[in-house]
Amino acid sequence: MLRNVPIRRKMMLMLMITSGTVLLLTCLAFITYEYHEFRRHAVSNITTLAKVLATNSTAALAFDNTDDANDVLQVLKAEPSIVAAALYDRNGHLFARYPRQMDAGRFPHAIGNDGYQFASSALLYWMPVKQDDTHVLGKLYLQADQHLLEAELRLYMVIAAVMTAIAFLIAYLIARVMQGQISRPLLALSDTANAVARDGDYSVRATKIGRDEFGQLTDVFNRMLEQIQRQDQDVSEGREQLHAIIDTASEGIITVDDHGIIESFNLMASRIFGYAASEVLGKNVRMLMPDSYAVHHDDYIGNYLRTGEKKIIGIGREVTGLRKGGSTFPMDLAVVEVRLHGKRKFSGFVRDITQRKEADAKLQAQLSRLALMNRITRAIAERQDLQSIFQVAVRSVEQDLPLDFACMCLYDPVTQQLIVTSVGVQSASLALELAMPEQARIAIDQNGLSRCVMGYLVYEHDLAAIQFPFARRLAGGGLGSLVAAPLLAESKVFGALLAARQSVNGFNAGEVEFLGQLSEHVALAAHSAQLYGALQKAYDDLRRSQQTILQQERLSALGQIASGVAHDINNAVSPITLYTESLLQHEPGLSERTRKYLGTIQRAVEDVALTVSRMREFYRVREPQLDLAQIDLNVIAQQVIELTRARWHNVPQERGAVIELKTEFTDPLPKVMGAENEIRDALTNLIFNAADAMPEGGTLMLRTSVVIRDEQGAQDTFVCIEVSDSGIGMDETTRKRCLEPFFTTKGERGTGLGLAMVYGMVKRHSAELQIDSEPGRGTTIRLIFATAVLSIDDGQPQMALQRPPRPLSLLIIDDDPVIIESLTEVLRRDGHQVTSANGGAAGIEAFRSALHQYRKFDVVITDLGMPYVDGRAVAAAVKTASSATPVILLTGWGHRLQAENDRPAHVDRILNKPPKMEELRRTLAALVMSATTPINS
Repeated sequence: MLRNVPIRRKMMLMLMITSGTVLLLTCLAFITYEYHEFRRHAVSNITTLAKVLATNSTAALAFDNTDDANDVLQVLKAEPSIVAAALYDRNGHLFARYPRQMDAGRFPHAIGNDGYQFASSALLYWMPVKQDDTHVLGKLYLQADQHLLEAELRLYMVIAAVMTAIAFLIAYLIARVMQGQISRPLLALSDTANAVARDGDYSVRATKIGRDEFGQLTDVFNRMLEQIQRQDQDVSEGREQLHAIIDTASEGIITVDDHGIIESFNLMASRIFGYAASEVLGKNVRMLMPDSYAVHHDDYIGNYLRTGEKKIIGIGREVTGLRKGGSTFPMDLAVVEVRLHGKRKFSGFVRDITQRKEADAKLQAQLSRLALMNRITRAIAERQDLQSIFQVAVRSVEQDLPLDFACMCLYDPVTQQLIVTSVGVQSASLALELAMPEQARIAIDQNGLSRCVMGYLVYEHDLAAIQFPFARRLAGGGLGSLVAAPLLAESKVFGALLAARQSVNGFNAGEVEFLGQLSEHVALAAHSAQLYGALQKAYDDLRRSQQTILQQERLSALGQIASGVAHDINNAVSPITLYTESLLQHEPGLSERTRKYLGTIQRAVEDVALTVSRMREFYRVREPQLDLAQIDLNVIAQQVIELTRARWHNVPQERGAVIELKTEFTDPLPKVMGAENEIRDALTNLIFNAADAMPEGGTLMLRTSVVIRDEQGAQDTFVCIEVSDSGIGMDETTRKRCLEPFFTTKGERGTGLGLAMVYGMVKRHSAELQIDSEPGRGTTIRLIFATAVLSIDDGQPQMALQRPPRPLSLLIIDDDPVIIESLTEVLRRDGHQVTSANGGAAGIEAFRSALHQYRKFDVVITDLGMPYVDGRAVAAAVKTASSATPVILLTGWGHRLQAENDRPAHVDRILNKPPKMEELRRTLAALVMSATTPINS
């Protein structure tokens, strides 16, 4: 309020306020003292009066005498300050009151705390009434009037007001006289300063009045004017230089006050913003900012002015500017705070960074594309198949470039079509709309695709303007621009990368170049994958061929070894077979037990014979001479369990181990076509191997099941029988070699032929062998057979006759006397006339001798392997002498000769050793029926 008041008036007010304040403080202290003294005397008086009344009221309260209590209170008439008094009994009920005529409702309803309390215009006092200072009989209540205190205070205030007014009047008179001595020198200095400020003339000097402090102030003021005069000259020169520097600065320089009003605007700022200095000076700096940034600018400025936090002060802050025409542009803004004449100002240094931002954006885009190219290149380099390379490339470029549609195509030069091979995930729905899903074919018409398959990078910036079917198809799907990049390998196009966006002119030059480079990388990776695939396939074929050749060589060696062994064993068991069969057929008096034993011997010999015959051919596919029949694998499994019980039950128990047998048979189980003895041998070998794999005991499981498979759109039914053990298992190396002949892990106890023979049986039955095994977890071997019923055709007509219609004259030629004897005896029992010869030379001589005697043999039965003259020579000699005489070759190599279609010349039939009488009888009957010349008896 006093800021604009003249100094002489300020001096007068100062004197008056000082003296008045001192007087008021004095009066206030006096009044305060009197106030507190009056209240203290009032409390002392009422306390004394209360003690006297309490003492006098003791008897009245003790004897419950209300009249005496009222009489005691009536003495208060002598105390005009007491306006009300009351006695309360010990229960807090009003017992007596003063004055009596006062309404009881004006007295307190409840007893208050002991002591005094000042209320408005009254002093309240409570005191207990006691008997013997211990027993409280009731309480005394007194109320004193304080109006006398208020009256005295009003009097004191009136006195203080009068004295204050008198003091103000005296102070005014004194100040009026004294203020001139102080104000005149100051007014002189003020006039001089006004003159300097008004005219800007620092040569004016103030007139000195007196030698007191104001005189000294005048001298200092004049010296200050001299210094200011010199500094003004320097500032003028510096300002001219500063304006010249600012106007030639390469940055826009703008100065605003703390309200945002523009105070300076250099030439570069005019070029940047498009405003002349006269158009912006005096206006708010917000006109140079877009609205979105101006709000933040005001918030930052306001926060800085309030708190001093320099959130907007700094260098290199990137902001958005607004040009005169309304366009925005990026700029670097550096703001510094400047204080001029005690006022805050802010100088902003502005640099237009539009070109730099464009260059940075181009560089960043290029770096992003290079990074994307690097990621895609690394990703496709890790893949070796064409489909995954295409998928990685198209999905990466679709997501990171990004694209509205992307796909990879392969080029078919025969049909001149592109085949869609991989479509981006985000492009899948659009691909269906464009009829371009995977495996779709795109015809190449006279458009960009034709140039693309010629090896050119094609960019169609406006698809709607192209009048060709493929371009119209893409435009119909909402696409506006297309890049087609060829995939070249060895200068030949084998595919294309198609990338499209919805906007017209949707690709810039850098993106088109990037897609061309990407297609080169993808083409190189795809070509490498194709070469790698071809090399891998060639390597796999070579490895399989090597393994096949090695396997065949091993099996061939085994077959050659087994061939000789098979011949000898077949010769040895032939008499057993003949005698056993003869006894079963011609001895009706045999007991049931004997017949059972003979049947077992016969079945065992047949199995031995067939097993031996397979020792050489187990690696072959199913032989045409196998007698296949419908068999039940459940029955075969039960037979094998009984036959092998000693091996998996008794033998382990001798060394303290227990093998527990478990079976899970599917019943009913479809029949399979197979050779019963071969399957029985295979299961026997598998059970033996399983028992050997559990030296400490374990669990042996036989399981049969039905397997349904979908093959070539139809369901086929197979029967599976598996043998599992909980033994030591096989590692990967052992599992791969377990089917090789002579490979064994049993040491001297193993021959290495068991699984090899199982493998041969599987191949001959066109079945499937599966092996699952891990070390410590046991082994499971599955045999899977087809249930299809196979037709049996051994190439021989089925004859109604099972034996010759009449006795025959037979010539038997062999080098084994036991075979000659057994076969002769069996045939003679059938009623035939039998002539035998030991060896090929003796046989030929016997045949020729019979011819000279005009006696012919109906059939000649000869062995193959005989010293000096073998069966082939015998057959040739017989046919030379009598071409109509049938020749039967009875040999231990019969199966091999039939399998290899190696029937010797001049031989009519081949039978295998050991001979079976039923087969021999059917053969003799067939030969007799087909004879073209009469047969002599």
